[in-house]
Amino acid sequence: MLDRELLSILICPACRGEVKEEENKIVCTKCKRKYPICDGVPIMLIEEAEQ
Repeated sequence: MLDRELLSILICPACRGEVKEEENKIVCTKCKRKYPICDGVPIMLIEEAEQ
């Protein structure tokens, strides 16, 4: 689980939408891209996102 403070400053790099944490992934509430979390570090790269 990510720190709430970190999660509050993250945004989706693709559409600049807000994100939330779900099932060990960061999910954009706007475009629905899912970014992986590896060893507690969110990988916020568009190329790594699932659609």
